[in-house]
Amino acid sequence: MRFGQWIGFLGLLVSLYILWEIRYLLLLLFAAVLVAVALDGGVQQLCCWRVPKGLAIGLTILVSLGSLALFLALVVPPFAEQFNELARLFPKGFAALVTWLTRLQDDVLGIRLQDLNNGELLKQLQSYGNLLLERSVTFLFGTLGAAVTALLIFALAVMLLLDPKVYRQGFIRLFPAFYRRRVDLILTRCELSLRSWLLGTLAAMVAVGCLSFLALSVLHVRLSLAHALIAGLLNIIPNIGPTVSLVPPVAVALLDDPWKALGVLIAYIIIQQTDSYLVTPFVMAQQIALPPATSLTAQILFTTLFGLPGLLLALPLMVVALVWVEEVVVKDILDRWDEGPAGRLVSDPPDLA
Repeated sequence: MRFGQWIGFLGLLVSLYILWEIRYLLLLLFAAVLVAVALDGGVQQLCCWRVPKGLAIGLTILVSLGSLALFLALVVPPFAEQFNELARLFPKGFAALVTWLTRLQDDVLGIRLQDLNNGELLKQLQSYGNLLLERSVTFLFGTLGAAVTALLIFALAVMLLLDPKVYRQGFIRLFPAFYRRRVDLILTRCELSLRSWLLGTLAAMVAVGCLSFLALSVLHVRLSLAHALIAGLLNIIPNIGPTVSLVPPVAVALLDDPWKALGVLIAYIIIQQTDSYLVTPFVMAQQIALPPATSLTAQILFTTLFGLPGLLLALPLMVVALVWVEEVVVKDILDRWDEGPAGRLVSDPPDLA
């Protein structure tokens, strides 16, 4: 390699190191872009109704803040009250679950779970469950940093929404001149894919929350509003979220009747199947298809890189990544290679502008 090539390679390594060090800032910016895309959907709809863009932006921001304030005023107080009650009942429900499993093994398998390390395993499982619940409550409701971060994300999203062309053109200028038009098209497709994902996710969350509340109310499970909101919110995390949201209602139902807990389990399975096969496919018909293995891989990858924020943003990150891979790697690089007459690979002349 020439000296200039070594310098370029060294510059690439330094750039990758800097990007790794500021990865959480980049994740914050991506979250702001996601919120801006969501708000821009409302702006575009108002513009279609011939509302001036400046007024459309103001109305969208005002409606968003008003909806958030209304949600906090009407839903959060009863939810917080029920969640505190849930935090009190969950250890009892977990202990009831352990007792019920012990009796089931005694009656069916003839195995006494207490004989395993004198019950130490059960005590450890219960302590782990209590610790997990305490840390979840602390993370969700006791951290001021999360509220400040959310406020910062919203402020950045509003700034991006006010003048998106400046930031878009600035990002496009990072690429070579012959490829900038292509990057503009890729960004447009990313925006459409993210908007489809947001719409589908919101619809799925609302559907799962409403169906969960209806099912739990029919089964007369205590704290049905808290359980339903948890199920709706955690539905944003495929595979993991629905499983985690199942634990609290089952534990609370066990305090009343094991058969009621079984009914909750069956109801949640039906709700998730309805969401997977009816709600999500109908709303996300134009979205990039993410197979279950791809979704799970994305969650593991981005959780390893970014922690819990990476888990929450794993799917939109994967949606954007798949768009770039399909457009750049597949279409612009791999699809331009054909097999020649003698079996030799040849490349078409580049036409990326």
